[in-house]
Amino acid sequence: MRVVVQRVQRARVRVGNETIGEIGQGLLLFVGFTHDDSEPDLTYMVDKITNLRIFEDPDGKMNDSLLDVGGAILSVSQFTLYGDARKGRRPNFMEAARPEVAEPLYDRFTELLRDTGMIIRTGKFGAMMEVELVNDGPVTLTLDTDYL
Repeated sequence: MRVVVQRVQRARVRVGNETIGEIGQGLLLFVGFTHDDSEPDLTYMVDKITNLRIFEDPDGKMNDSLLDVGGAILSVSQFTLYGDARKGRRPNFMEAARPEVAEPLYDRFTELLRDTGMIIRTGKFGAMMEVELVNDGPVTLTLDTDYL
């Protein structure tokens, strides 16, 4: 499982002309899955993301987590996180989980995020989406369960 985490002042996702998810201060997550991801990857990632100390405390130090600041999450599925462009000019996506595997994982990941009690908004799995954000910092991290 791979997640790109961006600290944002605000973010929204649209499908067609409709805004389907929008947040203020919080985290925008781009979420991708590979073939062998499972429940432990999901629970690890939820704990890691919600407790990452990447928000500034009153002294301007990155000491506060999303839970500390009461922020929200906008989670967007993105299979291209497993794109491999090392050879040639067109990336291959052989490492990305197929939709029939990835969608239930994404749904479960979203459920686990919601279980934290935070405000969780999502994109639409498999849809062509437009994502708008105001990056705060900018602060962008890549988290990967392949390193566990």
